[in-house]
Amino acid sequence: MKKGRYQKTFIYFLSVSFLLMMNGFPGAIAQAKEIGLPIGEMVSRGEVKFEVRDKVWKNVDLSHFPIFQGVKMKTENGTSLLALANHCQIEVGQNSLLTFDQNDRLHLLQGSINFRIPATAGMEFKVGNLLMSPSRSLQASKSPSVALPKIEEAIGSIVIHSNGAVTVKSIKGSLSILSQERVVLAALSPRDSVTMPSVTVKGPSRVMVAQAGETAKEVESKEKKRSEAWYWVGGGLLVAGVAAGIAIPLSLHHEHHERIPIICP
Repeated sequence: MKKGRYQKTFIYFLSVSFLLMMNGFPGAIAQAKEIGLPIGEMVSRGEVKFEVRDKVWKNVDLSHFPIFQGVKMKTENGTSLLALANHCQIEVGQNSLLTFDQNDRLHLLQGSINFRIPATAGMEFKVGNLLMSPSRSLQASKSPSVALPKIEEAIGSIVIHSNGAVTVKSIKGSLSILSQERVVLAALSPRDSVTMPSVTVKGPSRVMVAQAGETAKEVESKEKKRSEAWYWVGGGLLVAGVAAGIAIPLSLHHEHHERIPIICP
């Protein structure tokens, strides 16, 4: 018991010391109280930075950088490999922006990641209004009244496109895509992919609006066609309204002047 407590104290001391060096004594003390112990570490290559305070960024230590909850990190002309305490591994692509808003939830704001989630780990990813996490399928047991969840490793990737759409790919294991209300929008089997349109990523959605295997261009094309369809429907209603507005006064005029012929265009 004492040995484990001493180890935790030593790790915490190292974390606080790191903040003291990077952020100054007063700010580091306040930040250390808020973020607590590191949830993992990051090894980087190229230009990678972290946010010291609002809109103030500093370069990370490429060989070893502790990951804290709530700290934003971005890869500009560089890449990073994250090793978390729950044994999850995440590879971050170039021009990506992310943070851990919870110890077991990565919030991807920009860019792309590849991930590996062990069967024993609980992990999910947030992009806009969407949540992605491994699916727990049911398997039969000896008792007919009991179905046990089948736990397996999950490997996949998430890409945020320039138009705001998001492509999720499952390489191994099953993945679920949910709304903030925990409504399932899509379920992916191994080697499946799905692209969610930007309108679904940015706001709540009550229906499934994407199909497995769709690309970002296909989704964008569908959105454009849908907008054009509404444009022509709206135009048709406008023309009908104008025609009705013209027909009503002509009809009234005809009632008062029945002998005068009216020629309608």
